[in-house]
Amino acid sequence: MDVTEEHDDSFGIEVVLPDGGKPAPCCPHGPTLLFEKVAKGSKEGRRFYACSACRDRKDCSFFQWEDDKVSEARLLAREADNKSKQPPFTQQEYCNRFRKFASLPLDEKKFCQDCQVLLLPAELSAHSAHRSTAVSAAQLRRPSVLLRPLDNKKSNAQYLFTDRSAHFLLDTLAALGYRKVLCVGTPRLQELIKLRNLEQKHEPMKSLLLDIDFRYAQFYSQDEFCHYNMFNNHFFGGEASSAVLKAFLRESDGEKVVMVADPPFGGLVKPLAHSFSLIAQTWKTLKNSSDVELPVMWIFPYFFEPRIQEGLPSLTMLDYQVDYDNHALYKHGKTGRKQSPVRLFTNISPRDVVLPKEEGYRFCSVCDRYVWSLNKHCAKCNLCPSKDGREWKHCSTCGKCVKPSWKHCQSCGRCALPDHPCGEGKEGCFNCGSLKHKRKSCPLKDSHRINRRENYAPSQEVDCSVYVTSTVSSAVWPQATGNSLEFRAHWLTLTVL
Repeated sequence: MDVTEEHDDSFGIEVVLPDGGKPAPCCPHGPTLLFEKVAKGSKEGRRFYACSACRDRKDCSFFQWEDDKVSEARLLAREADNKSKQPPFTQQEYCNRFRKFASLPLDEKKFCQDCQVLLLPAELSAHSAHRSTAVSAAQLRRPSVLLRPLDNKKSNAQYLFTDRSAHFLLDTLAALGYRKVLCVGTPRLQELIKLRNLEQKHEPMKSLLLDIDFRYAQFYSQDEFCHYNMFNNHFFGGEASSAVLKAFLRESDGEKVVMVADPPFGGLVKPLAHSFSLIAQTWKTLKNSSDVELPVMWIFPYFFEPRIQEGLPSLTMLDYQVDYDNHALYKHGKTGRKQSPVRLFTNISPRDVVLPKEEGYRFCSVCDRYVWSLNKHCAKCNLCPSKDGREWKHCSTCGKCVKPSWKHCQSCGRCALPDHPCGEGKEGCFNCGSLKHKRKSCPLKDSHRINRRENYAPSQEVDCSVYVTSTVSSAVWPQATGNSLEFRAHWLTLTVL
């Protein structure tokens, strides 16, 4: 779908976070998210439920208008479909299988590459036509290497930390005194912690992996892994898994807890921030304190900084570049355009997170934090302004530092790329059309939710697009057609100031 002027009067889509009201219907990925479709300048909107984890209807076709009346037969069919798409074994069954597998002679340990499952002797015949491989003890300790990474960019793409980034994270957390690491979507960090414990050269650390990839249940015990969807804070194991998390979050004998999260980059920031806040609130409740915050490291591209700080204001972005083994672009480099755009967002004091000098980082005594070598301190802004790894320049007219490739445009009254389309960025408020403010500060922003019509016209085909008017270089276009919803992520050339 191309971006054209004709989309200016189309629909905007917003996530409506749960408020403790009626429960959301479920798809195979747990409770769905509630979205609201609002026409530009309109006070009325319509809400619908869609999958929290998938942005493509081919991966999850769930779509339901909020005001739809669903028949009992349809509810039963939906429940049966959801059950049919769950993992073939329970967590307990996976644990029992692993104990049996671990006791097998080395020459009998097989892994089916087609089914991505550890095979017991009685199952070999059923997989005889599949590709299988022998499994060593070392591979059992590195499941992220043994398993094939999921690669669907619209639902569950997995990018795995390089050893450089994984070791940096672990060394940093250990140096800061954390002994419990809640690994949300970070399987490589989890296995590195377990490997380091086997060496017995460092003080042991505990870890709990929360991940939507149920294949990891094959390799970890029930107190080391929970099948979890971070977009809706859903534990597929129910109360038993929730109890595992609560037990892990309890701090005793000086075991400080930290959460490290590495969500899919195509995911919506708002529900992620909500889920992480719920985990942090659970930690606060267990600690019986409201004055402290759960230490968090959220790993995400730098251009999502405004959205992340809107959801979790206490997080600060660090200059450290996180890179991945299986991503062509997210690699550590020495020049701006070759650097990974992925950063650390944390509520841990920036001065305490020591970035490695040998990799090109230095300490800025004025900012009181470690920064990238090309991130030069600006005396006029009184900060090290660079976000993308290049040396930025100060624009006296704008009164701030901007990217080196940008120039001040008199027509737009701001700095932008030399070939930018003049006039864009002045479209004003998406909600009411005013040129004097943006949607976020619109006094009528929530009025349509109060005065919504109770009855709507029958479902019809709708092609809806939404411009992300914040200072983020991405846009998501939901397309609701009949009973389907498709999310498409498209990276624009707009970049954060």
